[in-house]
Amino acid sequence: MTMIDRRAMIAATTAALLFPEALLAQTGSASFSWDRLIALAQRQARAPYKETPAHPGAKKVDYVAQHEARFKDDRTLWGDLPGDTGIRFFPLSQFATQPVSISTVENGRATPLRYDPTMFDAPAGNAVTALGPDAGFAGFRIMNAKRDGDWLSFLGASYFRAPSPQKQFGLSARAIAINTSLPGKEEFPRFTHFWLERTGNSSVTVYALMDGASISGAYRFVSTLGPNGVQQDVTAALFPRRPIEELGLMPMTSMFWYDQANRTQGTDWRPEIHDSDLMSIASADGNVHARPIVNPSAPHFSAFRETSPKGFGLLQRDRDFDHYQDDGVFYDRRPSLWATPSRPLGAGQVRLYAFPTDSEYTDNVAGYWTPDAPARPGMRIDAAYRLDWTADRAPASSGLATLDNVWRGRGEKAGEDRLVLDFAGVPADTKPEIWADIGGGTIAKQAGYPVLGQDKLFRVVLDVAREQGRTADIRLQLRTGNRAFSEYVHYPLGA
Repeated sequence: MTMIDRRAMIAATTAALLFPEALLAQTGSASFSWDRLIALAQRQARAPYKETPAHPGAKKVDYVAQHEARFKDDRTLWGDLPGDTGIRFFPLSQFATQPVSISTVENGRATPLRYDPTMFDAPAGNAVTALGPDAGFAGFRIMNAKRDGDWLSFLGASYFRAPSPQKQFGLSARAIAINTSLPGKEEFPRFTHFWLERTGNSSVTVYALMDGASISGAYRFVSTLGPNGVQQDVTAALFPRRPIEELGLMPMTSMFWYDQANRTQGTDWRPEIHDSDLMSIASADGNVHARPIVNPSAPHFSAFRETSPKGFGLLQRDRDFDHYQDDGVFYDRRPSLWATPSRPLGAGQVRLYAFPTDSEYTDNVAGYWTPDAPARPGMRIDAAYRLDWTADRAPASSGLATLDNVWRGRGEKAGEDRLVLDFAGVPADTKPEIWADIGGGTIAKQAGYPVLGQDKLFRVVLDVAREQGRTADIRLQLRTGNRAFSEYVHYPLGA
């Protein structure tokens, strides 16, 4: 018996202990429920981790072959039904080499879908058609009513993404983040099985079984397409196999190359290139924190201690086409992603991790929630939250003045940096107080004033002397008395 056969037998036996009908997976339907999926994930965590082997033909499917292989319209799952719930599938490729199992769910019964290379139209000799009838799927996407675009896709590891209301994709979400900020220790658990249930004309519930070296989990995504974007209600039951140093919940991944504050980092003709430009955090005490994203010179980590925050997200706040001049992939239309916990999170940290990049093709930014409670084998960790894929510039600001732009340059004296922050939503007759603090340096000069000719725009100018070799961590807020008037800004100058 080969290694692949042994792994398949172990997986089938494990499933059969809790899903007796699972042995029917190749021939018929099986009973299915959320509770059964949780039980399967729990039992899976008690067994040694077995990684799904890569398909031997997947590496031959390069970028060209993948995009030449067009999924046939008439093979769209639920394509004959009205609404935005038609499903199309991705073939394996050199970018996604491990197959996933996909079933449909109806009336409590799960029916497996078998991969069929004739689902694709491809030129003669295309590597997709050579994968064979039992290759398996790489993932899937949910099509719009016109079938000319998708509004949700799952492809690779535990990644998934949705577009903005302007139908432009950008950042991605993940089911889990494991040791993301720990050098050399990050893990990428993956979805191994999906169950798809049509729950409305523009609604699909996706169930998923996740597995990894350190953790197993069951996920349920109730996903709906609405006029303001895609909304997902996520429920998860997680079972660690071994202690996890850094568990990241509600994680999201994005790209930031450069913006107007660090234009010299860019070698492209476009003025700005990024999928997200700000992390926003809504604290339980009513404060809203704004942490502009930067492309650091070395891996950089920020942590915001919170107790049951109301939510957080990675935003694409700058939505002015003139700032990007990109008429191909439209960075001004990229979605923002906001996570709202469905129950109190307790104590922990919202974390932002970034590493250097010199292109727009590398996702170098991650945001996630890390609970203080340790993740240990034998325990169950429950998570419930909502994800909103939106174009909202400030989903949590609640009337506060918002950070609109950040600019950087040389200060008045040699060796000083100048930081300029523009706040939107400050009436011209308002004179807020500037509260500023700094770590790793000193503020040599500060000033604030309304910008002439600009409606409700207030500018703060800081000249900063950084300590040699250190990042200056600047904290700034506009206030009236003891009341917050603006978002609480955190900026790592020199990161």
